[in-house]
Amino acid sequence: MKEIIAIIRMNKVNVTKKALADIGVCGLHAMKVMGRGKMMVDFSLLDELGVKEEIGGLLAEGLSGGARLIPKRMLTILVRDQDVAKVVDTIIQVNREGHRGDGKIFVGPVLDAVRVRTGEQGEAAI
Repeated sequence: MKEIIAIIRMNKVNVTKKALADIGVCGLHAMKVMGRGKMMVDFSLLDELGVKEEIGGLLAEGLSGGARLIPKRMLTILVRDQDVAKVVDTIIQVNREGHRGDGKIFVGPVLDAVRVRTGEQGEAAI
């Protein structure tokens, strides 16, 4: 089993969910996250859109431009080993626009999973 963590743009969540459902992957978790990459960003566009940075519920007005965080969505998907490439390729296909900030995908091992309701373990639990 593998865990796929995808950090994507906020406006790409619905199309990503649909594309994953179309390939038979319906189980996922989505969370609001804030982050930034290595590159400096022109924040004037975000300012024009009215996007504000929040940390711990407090508006972070005093942070310098280089330290600002960008709102993103983090998807967590558990899949069988043989489905990793299909899921990763689907996420890339839907989210790639050719610009900085298109997202990142991380793939890691999952040692075990247990379904609370039935007690099933391993791949049967996902």
